[in-house]
Amino acid sequence: MIVRRRAVPAVLAVAALLVTAGCSSDGGDAPGGMPGATTSGATASGHGTAPAAPVPPAKGSVKVLRTVAEGLKTPWGLAPVPGGGLLVSSRDEGTISRIDERTGRTTELGTVSGVSPAGEGGLLGIALSPDFASDHMIYAYFTSASDNRIVRMLYDERKPAGEQLGAPDTVFKGIPKGRIHNGGRIAFGPDRMLYAGTGESGQKGLAQDRKSLGGKILRLTPDGEPAPGNPFPDSPVYSYGHRNVQGLAWDDKQRLFASEFGQDTWDELNAIKPGDNYGWPQAEGRSSDTGFHNPLAQWHTDDASPSGIAYVNGVIWMAGLKGERLWRVPLNGTSASAAPQAFLTGTYGRLRTVVPAGGDRLWLVTSNTDGRGHPKKGDDRVLEVRVR
Repeated sequence: MIVRRRAVPAVLAVAALLVTAGCSSDGGDAPGGMPGATTSGATASGHGTAPAAPVPPAKGSVKVLRTVAEGLKTPWGLAPVPGGGLLVSSRDEGTISRIDERTGRTTELGTVSGVSPAGEGGLLGIALSPDFASDHMIYAYFTSASDNRIVRMLYDERKPAGEQLGAPDTVFKGIPKGRIHNGGRIAFGPDRMLYAGTGESGQKGLAQDRKSLGGKILRLTPDGEPAPGNPFPDSPVYSYGHRNVQGLAWDDKQRLFASEFGQDTWDELNAIKPGDNYGWPQAEGRSSDTGFHNPLAQWHTDDASPSGIAYVNGVIWMAGLKGERLWRVPLNGTSASAAPQAFLTGTYGRLRTVVPAGGDRLWLVTSNTDGRGHPKKGDDRVLEVRVR
């Protein structure tokens, strides 16, 4: 059953936007395409060839410029602050901290009350309100004692460190929780709507049940209501048939892409079309069933286990956990224009989150203190990376 916070009715001056754009357990640079990765010529409709568009080079490069911050405990979400600073969430500690990206100094804003960390659950994705400059609201997706939910909190920089977060206001709740497959990535899209990637919490059948919030990409208003223009009446569900979505990103044409953990065979990068079925649990990776939307690229689960993704200059960059590498997927529309490339393989361990840092740079977050990695001195850390 869908349970959501009822907002005071308001006139929404936002036109509905049809964004075109599918786990393995949260379980040296390569010069060319990797044998564990394959691509598809499918468009957002699932077949055919994408329209002609400027295509990035088939081969790219990655250079780590510096370590921005280190000594972080179970970092998960990352949100750049307008004017400077990076907010980072700690999955297990339930805190949000601010990193000064010039000095690396990390200051705790406060603890998010209600977080109940266990397994892959805890304080996960964070995002800033589209009106952050005026309302100073931070949104967070977290696991509570009963469910996964989305809250928002006032960030007051005038208060002492550790006391700068207001009480969480729940805007959406009822997302199934489990020790695994909690999803957790949230992001505001170009349409100013709030998108959330959820997992099926280990209950495979939820992904195909459009009445369930598990195994979905959700599209909400900032107040937690089903967004105008959603494909199913009075429903927050935007796409379904997902196993565990932890990466969301839009290209410069406002098309949505999402990464997804496979089970034993194929991890996926998907171009998301409103209302489409991405196949899980009937399909993992590409399928001959025309009722399912095929991924634009897929990887063996040992090579990826993808979490966060980011779009920069015609390329999707995808952070791999079990694969311990950063994947480069050049795009032509909603197709991959060349074989994916892997970078930083094994150099920094598990990679959780990747966020555009302006121009040709990324912020990259490691995830070696999450109970599945092998922490080294300095873990976990945020890196500044130049990409081409």
